Amino acid sequence: MIKRFTLPTVTKMAVTLLMCGLAILIISPFLWMLSASFKIPAHIFNYPVEWIPKEWNFRNYGTVWGEKYQFMQYYWNTIKITLLTIFGSLLTSSLAGFAFAKLNFKGRDVLFLLYLATMIIPSQVLLVPRFIVFDYVGLVNSHWAIILPGIFSVIGTFLMRQFFITVPGELLEAGKVDGAGYWRIYWQIFLPLAKPALVSLLILTFTWSWNEYENPLIFLRDSSLYTLPLGLTNFVDENGTDYTLVMAASVSSLVPLIVIVAFFQKWFVEGIANTGLK
Repeated sequence: MIKRFTLPTVTKMAVTLLMCGLAILIISPFLWMLSASFKIPAHIFNYPVEWIPKEWNFRNYGTVWGEKYQFMQYYWNTIKITLLTIFGSLLTSSLAGFAFAKLNFKGRDVLFLLYLATMIIPSQVLLVPRFIVFDYVGLVNSHWAIILPGIFSVIGTFLMRQFFITVPGELLEAGKVDGAGYWRIYWQIFLPLAKPALVSLLILTFTWSWNEYENPLIFLRDSSLYTLPLGLTNFVDENGTDYTLVMAASVSSLVPLIVIVAFFQKWFVEGIANTGLK
């Protein structure tokens, strides 16, 4: 018996094949980078592309993680900056989002719009005044010059506010009836419900902080304070660029991003859907 395909079935198959093709196209640069990290320099630009190296070279990763390039130190610096930025961003954004969503005070909506309007200011415009202020207080050439601006997030506040708006106001009133203050209501009632939004903000903040290049380049001077994006420039010298080492270092730096996104993917999708950022 010949099975007949209906128009919806054919359309679904076509869309599936199209999405598979796009997925392969998007992931192909990463696959090439992974392949190149195991090649010798002479084979990295062979054409046609050798997706599977003819001669596997595992020494690239040993060289990257050796003492010469201080890659372990860059990794630790990036982890420290990212974790502190995430903690501060989750705390300040959830507190501000709760206040803007559930607390009634004079000028609340105007203040929120003014805060939201700061997103139109390019970050490059603030580099010079920020450098002057940080230099005056002695924070230049320290990790705090990277961490402090990152813990106050306009997008994070907007994300948390949108989520808290969807939480029934009766929970706030019930907490007041039971004698709970605003801090206890926030900490014990609203914050546990905001897990999807917090995970979404965590992934976004992790990605931004982990890949941050501009601010470390401006505010950090000592190589011992460098982060991973700055550390990748150490593989470029007056003799050229060792692309096999760059690829090995890039793969090593991308592993935490892949793990975090894969682990929290379910809550990330739910958080984005619940906050209206579709």
